Amino acid sequence: MPQPPRLLPTRVEDGQAPGIGYRIEGEMVPILHVTLGGQVPVFFEHHVVLWKDPQLNIGMKTLKGAFKRMIAGMPVFLTEAQGPGEIAFSRDGAGQIFPIHLAPGQAVEVREHQFLAATANLEYGFTRQKGVTNMLFASTGFFVDHFRAQNQEGVVWLHGYGNVFEKVLAQGEQIDVEPGGWIYRDANVKMEVQMFGLRTGMFGGSGQLIWNRFTGPGKVGIQSMYLHMPTAE
Repeated sequence: MPQPPRLLPTRVEDGQAPGIGYRIEGEMVPILHVTLGGQVPVFFEHHVVLWKDPQLNIGMKTLKGAFKRMIAGMPVFLTEAQGPGEIAFSRDGAGQIFPIHLAPGQAVEVREHQFLAATANLEYGFTRQKGVTNMLFASTGFFVDHFRAQNQEGVVWLHGYGNVFEKVLAQGEQIDVEPGGWIYRDANVKMEVQMFGLRTGMFGGSGQLIWNRFTGPGKVGIQSMYLHMPTAE
């Protein structure tokens, strides 16, 4: 029998990846602490920084396609921190912070506003996902961030609202998720829109239930609380 999605750990005491160490602590509004050794920087949106050591070097990174992001209200710049030293991140919302470790060749796709920070050895890009939220919110879609490890393991840290559950899909296995509920999916997990008509009776009106159907193999992240962001309008 297929296993249901499982709750991801809410604390990490001693996380490790090439060139960095990290820990995640706190309950309602958790914090990510990253210790940089000096070899591998981390990049992030500037407004998620909570505090940093004074000796850390901070720089700006301009993104390709910045004009499209600006029109949609997304950050145009990413910020990069170079160690040695420690830096901490948090979002202004109750939820859960968790890591995704990517081995060389692995990639993950992340819903907009869920990315917190990532090691700079990951390849980063983004696309606009059309035809998913526009049926719910009369919008033209939303952005999806892409992270891929190349020659070295890397880490991306994400923030989910409420608690975060992960479903591991076998080959051909499927799960339907409310469109606002998914946070991330492995790059090889297929996603498509499913629409179901509802009728209230012989003379009643009809409505639509809309789901995102994910097909494995691979992992899908699900958040228990959905916060509709204005950039999806």
